[in-house]
Parts: sequence; C-alpha cells; structure tokens
Amino acid sequence: MKTAFTLCLMLTSTPLLALEKEARTMPAGGMDKALMGQILFFDDRLSFHGNQNCASCHSPDTAFVDLRETSAQQMVSQGDDPSKFGRRNSPTMLYAKFAPDFHFDEVAQEYVGGQFWDGRAKNLAQQSGMPPLDPLEMGMPNQLEVAKRLYSLPMYRQLFTQFYGQEVWQSYEGVYAAMEDALATFQTEKRLLAPFDSKYDKVLEGKASLTALEEKGRELFFDKSKTSCSNCHQSQGEKEIFTDFRYHNLQVPRNLFVIEHNGLPADFEDLGLAENPHIKPEHQQAAKYKFKTPTLRNVAVTAPYMHNGIFRELRTVIEYIDHFNNPARALNPETGKPWEKLPFAENLPQEKLKARALTDEDIEALEAFLKTLTDERYEPLLKD
Repeated sequence: MKTAFTLCLMLTSTPLLALEKEARTMPAGGMDKALMGQILFFDDRLSFHGNQNCASCHSPDTAFVDLRETSAQQMVSQGDDPSKFGRRNSPTMLYAKFAPDFHFDEVAQEYVGGQFWDGRAKNLAQQSGMPPLDPLEMGMPNQLEVAKRLYSLPMYRQLFTQFYGQEVWQSYEGVYAAMEDALATFQTEKRLLAPFDSKYDKVLEGKASLTALEEKGRELFFDKSKTSCSNCHQSQGEKEIFTDFRYHNLQVPRNLFVIEHNGLPADFEDLGLAENPHIKPEHQQAAKYKFKTPTLRNVAVTAPYMHNGIFRELRTVIEYIDHFNNPARALNPETGKPWEKLPFAENLPQEKLKARALTDEDIEALEAFLKTLTDERYEPLLKD
C-alpha cells in the first residue's frame, strides 16, 4: 500500500519538485500541515473543470504572479473557464504573510492590511478560500462541492483527519475551513515565500555591495526630501517589506484594453476599496479608487503593474508617480498620449505624493535600486 506522502508525490510531483531548490524529502517530523497546504496549492481538483490550481495565477517560477500567454496579455488572469478573465492583475504572493489583518486605524483614520487589492479578505485564510468559489477564477459552485472532492481522495481523508481530527468531516464548512487553514499555513511557514535573500538584503548583511547607480537610487528612495517613494513603500518593521499596507488613490488610468477584452461597459470604473464589503458605510465615498500599496520586493520581475496591469514597464510607473510633481512628464511613455484624467481626485494623497521633480538620471537610479529587491531565485528573470 502506498503511503499518503507517496501519493502526494505521484499526484503533484512536478510542481512540488519545482517549488524549492533542495530535493524534496519527508520532513523530519513526518508530513506537516504546511506541506499539505503546498499540495493543495497545486491541486487542480479545487477548480470546476479540473484545469486550474492556485499556482496557475501565482506561479512559483515567475515570482508568484501570472505570466501565462493568453489573450489578456498578462494584464489579468484567465479562469478555469477559459472564456472568463478577472478584472484585476494577479499580485505576487511573496511576503503576503506580513500584511496585518484588515482593520481601520482609528488614529490615522485609514484602512490597513488584508489581502487582495481591496483588502476584502481579512487574512490569508480568508483569501485562500475565495478563488475556488470565484466564477472568474476556479469556478466551484459552493463549499460543499469542494468538500466532496477533497473527501473523495483517500490521501486528503487521511491528512485532514491527521491535522484536524475526525470531527472535521462532520460538516462541509469544517472541511473548507481546514483547507483554508492549510493553504494559509503553507504561505506562512514556507521560507520560499519570504526568503529575504535579494541583493538588497545581502548588502544589509555585509555580503554584497551596491553599484554607484544602485546606491544613488537607494538614497533617493529613502530620502523623503527628494522622493515620495518611502511615504508609502516603507513598512518600518524589523524586516523591510516595502509597503505601508494602506490604501491610496493614485488616479491610475483605466485599462481600456481589459475593459474591452472582458466585455465590460465602456464607462466601467473599478472602485477599489469602496467595493470592500467590510468598510463602514460612512467611509465608502472616501474609499473610492483606493488600492492597497503592493510590496516592491521582486517588482522588477512582476510586470505588468498597478491593480489593472495598465503599465508594462517599471520605468513607466516611476514616471507616472513623478508626473504629479513634474509638468515635463505629461505623456505616458508607453502610448505617447497624455495620462488619463480620472474623476474623484479629492482623495488623492497630495502630501504623500509631494516631492521634487526627478531627472532621467534619477529615474534610472531608482529603477536600478528596485532591481536589487529581487529575490535570488528570480534574479535570472531580470532584464539587462
């Protein structure tokens, strides 16, 4: 009789072996919950047609973003039903575990944390349970059908019982919650999802040094008198995650290609945080067009950028931010046209965006520094 672990490797051998550099071996204490979550992460059974898993949109080979070649040009992700696509770009999962639970900061009067661009999932466990039931993603009809699929496989019956007790099978809600917990444990405990081994980290450890251009970019990035970068992309934690985990309206242009591609109304607008069902009604107006600040770790290899994938190049993002302070940056370098002016600029974070105008050399230096935030595993993906 094959062991549960042998079955795991048979069912998911290629993704499992591709996930980490070291050879896959049984953990010293036997199968653990994080490894079970890793198996679930690669299991196509969690999608309706059985042709998609979590890694489809968050591939460990591409810094946990979706770089599949589809008609959406990597701006948004194709679902289990190949005729359906999401409305937002799939963000990296790397370092996601550091986001605090979604909450309202009474002192700063701002929403903080959570998962997804709009924070609608309070934490990683809630986030893990949403894609399987999303009709634009994995397309399962309900939690019961997911629980049935998990129960149908002896491996999962054994593992779920091992980690959550026989009582887990008393309700489909219990099974689904256990699946969410296992997937969250995978994201929390696997070092690959937060390795802190970029060139930047090695410099802090005295194991590497920056080039003159990279050092200039680093100084610009953290100098609030010269740039606005660190106003939103500095976490002040023990380890720098390069995000404040807060929500800001940057008046990001609409992605007209995605709107047409997905058959959305021509006047479609993504309201961001305002669509989060957990915000207070009195905050809904001020929450319009706000999206969570993403981490800048691995930013150089996770294009396209912004919540809707509107920008192809990292330099374009820097120029876009600079255009708030620099009249010379009036045109989108990717289109040659003026930046789109959107409604409701009242909650634009004027103070956080305020900075001096950047030169082309400044932008080159900032881009060079941002490349040093690439984890060692993904350095081969960097463009020259």
